[in-house]
Amino acid sequence: MQVKVYNTKAEEVGKLNLKDEVFGCEYNEPLIHQAVVAYQTNQRQGTKCTLTRSEVRGGGKKPWRQKGTGRARQGSIRAVQWVKGGVAFAPKPRDFFKKINKKAKTAAFLSALSYKVANNELFVVDEIKLSEPKTKLVAEILNNFNFDKRTLFVVADKDEALLRAGNNIEKLTITVADLLNIYQLVANVNIVATKDAIQKIEEANA
Repeated sequence: MQVKVYNTKAEEVGKLNLKDEVFGCEYNEPLIHQAVVAYQTNQRQGTKCTLTRSEVRGGGKKPWRQKGTGRARQGSIRAVQWVKGGVAFAPKPRDFFKKINKKAKTAAFLSALSYKVANNELFVVDEIKLSEPKTKLVAEILNNFNFDKRTLFVVADKDEALLRAGNNIEKLTITVADLLNIYQLVANVNIVATKDAIQKIEEANA
């Protein structure tokens, strides 16, 4: 499989051969969905906690007698319908971890990556280098490619200047090849990867 290589001005400067075992896999939507759900679920901390009526301090005494007051019967001022009362079905700390096999996770990742290539949503650039960490320089790159939807930049190594410059652009995400995950592939429409990043992805998954 061969794709075009561009510079940051969206000008074609060459071609690059991609490994079929990485970028030519069959599209498997159910597996991709399973992997994305597992990723999102595993990001949850599961630390939220509120008090039930039995855990809220106070309320041990019945506020008024059962009959004869004309008011609704109440047993505790810490019942859920009271202000400062407990919470019905109170959320408690729990583990949301969802297991997915390593082979299935890799297969889903390669399937999503191959889908981007097949739909011309993966753009390979020779490099992304900024003369200075300015947001307008990154915006120019996006304008050169006519990107107006969510875009992901994938670079080989961490670039502080690029991260600082792209941090202010709402629809842009920047990551390194080693940290690229399936959620980023699915959540972004356009993927812009450098040649070095493509090489790292192939080495990690070939």
